[in-house]
Parts: sequence; C-alpha cells; structure tokens
Amino acid sequence: MRKLKNSELGRKTVEEFKQTNKTPIIVVLDNIRSLNNVGSVFRTSDAFLIEKIYLCGITATPPNKEIHKTALGATESVDWEYVENTVDLVEKLQAESVKVLSIEQAENSTMLDTFTPETNQKYAVVFGNEVKGVQQAVVSASDMCIEIPQLGTKHSLNISVSCGVVLWDLFTKMKK
Repeated sequence: MRKLKNSELGRKTVEEFKQTNKTPIIVVLDNIRSLNNVGSVFRTSDAFLIEKIYLCGITATPPNKEIHKTALGATESVDWEYVENTVDLVEKLQAESVKVLSIEQAENSTMLDTFTPETNQKYAVVFGNEVKGVQQAVVSASDMCIEIPQLGTKHSLNISVSCGVVLWDLFTKMKK
C-alpha cells in the first residue's frame, strides 16, 4: 500500500466546487469563540459539499489568519454569510422550509444514530458555543434536537469534532 500524493487525489477546483450540486445541509455556528474551530468547520463543510455556513453572534468571519490556518482555503470554496441573531436566522430558514436541528443534549432529543433524514428535505444543523452550547432560545425555536451518543465520562465533544461526526453521519445517510 502506498499513500497517494495530493496530485493523485483528483480534488475539485474552487470553481468546480461552486458549480457542483451540494449536500442539502446548512451549518449554523452559534457564538463560536475559537477561530480554529471556525476554520475546521469550513474545512469539514468543504469535504462534504455543504451548501452554506452561517456565522452568528460572536463567531468570527473570514478573512482571518487564524481561521485560514485550519480552513486551508475552504473559506474560498464554501459559501458563507454572517447573521447577528441566530434565532432570527432559524425563523428565516424555517420559513424557507428548512428543518432546523440543534446539535445539543436536551430533553426528548433524538440520538444521531437513530435519526433518519427525510428524502428531499433540506436541513440546517446548529452548533453552539464551546462552553454554553446552543442558546436555549435557539434550541426552543428548532424543529428538533439531535444528540451525539457519548458513553464515556465526559459530557461533550469539541465543536469541530461534533461537526465532523454529524456531517459525516448525515452525508452518508442522505447519499443512500
């Protein structure tokens, strides 16, 4: 077995990415403090052809050298927009028939491994602040909460890890 060189991977150019049909998922970042986490979410979103990222509240926006360090250019490929108020954005997306899923530990949450996306449905997944999580007002406004099953002693995952887990899971389920 031999590792492939970058030139052998057949990756899309930024223009090809922009022209490609996207996975019907929107990522919403609700008050993310870490610029490295923001950059990581961009990179993961590029990998799974995510339609758009909304950066809300205190979440930093490109161009920014700390975001670029982990995004590695994905801020150029993935469409993004800044919106100050996350609840307003949730209501706007719902008015456009997008189902909003807060990724949070909450009463009556649905475990990610048992969640089945509806065919031809667009989803927005909301990831919250590294300490406080998704704002309660956003959780309350969401269509449902999805929880990542965790079996160890810790009660949370880093936002970039959570994003990778959730996007991979939804991407694979939607491709079937």
